[in-house]
Amino acid sequence: MVSLVTGSSKGIGLAIAKAFVARGMQVVLTARQDDELQKAAAALGGGANVHVVSADVRRAADAERIVAAAVARFGGLDVLVNNAGIGRFSNVSDLAIDEWQQVIETNLSGVFYCCRAALPEMKRRGGGYIVNISSLAGKNPFAGGAAYCASKAALNAFSEALMQEVRYDNIRVSYVLPGSVATGFGDRGRAGEADWKIAPEDVAEVVVDLVTLDSRSLASRVELRPSRPPRKG
Repeated sequence: MVSLVTGSSKGIGLAIAKAFVARGMQVVLTARQDDELQKAAAALGGGANVHVVSADVRRAADAERIVAAAVARFGGLDVLVNNAGIGRFSNVSDLAIDEWQQVIETNLSGVFYCCRAALPEMKRRGGGYIVNISSLAGKNPFAGGAAYCASKAALNAFSEALMQEVRYDNIRVSYVLPGSVATGFGDRGRAGEADWKIAPEDVAEVVVDLVTLDSRSLASRVELRPSRPPRKG
């Protein structure tokens, strides 16, 4: 099984890639920084089942190139995990226009570009699986997170619509909504500083369960949250 994981040089994406490799899958890692990708590949042990492609999912041509690289290296594409994402957190009045565009283009448009590039190949293969990594922020907006929350709410709607479009092509679509994950995402805390947070490996385990679930069933939406977050008040 051939998989492509965006934003896979660290955090949740790297954890998903590790879980796929452990399952014997062939994995294409992609992110913007080639040096970070090389470190990620080394962490996975390298080998013939791992291929790295530096790219920016905000560019439609790069999305096409990533999929083409997966096909050229491994002969096809069965699983796409859209994990690449960024967060810019400030009040709307203080949010720069380019920050808004970065969030929307990465978290939403990048997913569209990658799905659009991958779908013809999945259809050619007779089916596939797309997993979009969203966030509970997409259903629970908070002050200072307008751009991020909007991008994830739109991603949820996109995922639901896509799921209905391609289900009869034997392509399953799921989206995962994690809560607080111990990655230091968006500079909101340091990785691993809070034991109560979800571990990236927890998200990876959910993704593995989704793509290995019997094809007669589809868990289209999964919410994942810390079991014991700090009490409020």
